[in-house]
Amino acid sequence: MARTTPPRPLDITEFFPELREHSTTASRLHPRPGAPTVADSSVGGPLLWPADEVWPACDDAGAHEPNDLTTLAAVRRRREILATANAREPLAGGDFLTPEEEAELDAADALDVDDLIEDPIPLVPVAQLHRRDIPDYAGPDGTDLLQVLWCPVDHSDRHYSPRVFLYWRDSSTVGPLLEAPPEPTVISDMYLPVPCVVHPEQIREYQYADLLPGDLRGRLDEWDKDAERRPGYQADLSLAPGWKVGGYANWSLTDPYPMDCAVCGTAMTLTFTAASADWNGTHCSWRPLEEDPDASPDTVEVQIGRGYSLYIFRCPESFDHPPATAMQ
Repeated sequence: MARTTPPRPLDITEFFPELREHSTTASRLHPRPGAPTVADSSVGGPLLWPADEVWPACDDAGAHEPNDLTTLAAVRRRREILATANAREPLAGGDFLTPEEEAELDAADALDVDDLIEDPIPLVPVAQLHRRDIPDYAGPDGTDLLQVLWCPVDHSDRHYSPRVFLYWRDSSTVGPLLEAPPEPTVISDMYLPVPCVVHPEQIREYQYADLLPGDLRGRLDEWDKDAERRPGYQADLSLAPGWKVGGYANWSLTDPYPMDCAVCGTAMTLTFTAASADWNGTHCSWRPLEEDPDASPDTVEVQIGRGYSLYIFRCPESFDHPPATAMQ
């Protein structure tokens, strides 16, 4: 089923025509649980990975933080238990879980795996995106596939978020596939995406207000002061929430700060956004038209910080330069 962002409550450029010079497109991915294959664009799905290429691991042990650690098996089993409980009729006495299920979850919570972060940690697939599916794909010439992976534990040098890796490929040259990629023995329970199919949709975004020219920013601030009577620029008219390719970052957690390449110092470009939810539960104007109003916006079961997004930037001078991230 396609997912469609509702039309904005109004066209903000009718009131602020200058915003047309501070706009760009983004591709909302709208990931939903499913069974993607290695040939599909996906979030959390299997990757088209060459058999002769070593699966990457993060050896940055000194930065690995022991926060909310568990095992892959424990995360998957927890999801199975909760899915079963949600699907059945209430238990006698109104309990949500059986005593056996509660005991199993308690045992998983008691796992002590902190020592495992001292070893290299195989990366976890986060997204695979084909040029054919993603209007805002912007990879190197000769590529048609972006693969996003991350180290699934908090990193102290990444503001306590995952370390991200980007791989660009020509899918036609991959050849024989790696059949069973290694999996991490330890993981934060927040960083294992549910395998999801994606429903890409291109939208238009307008720059975060604090990064606009001073006069325009001031007039938009005045506009937002009257947000009780009309849609707000920040909440409803400028930046879509959720998993995206391209677009602009929302700097609502901190003031904007430079995202410059660590290799060459060039200002970086937003490439990909991993999010805690597909829309904001408070501001539902971004909830797709096809979505049940009672549906949860947490479609991927990833949580960034306290419900934030992880913005992933690339260097426009060289795709070989490492990406940078900002949690907002």
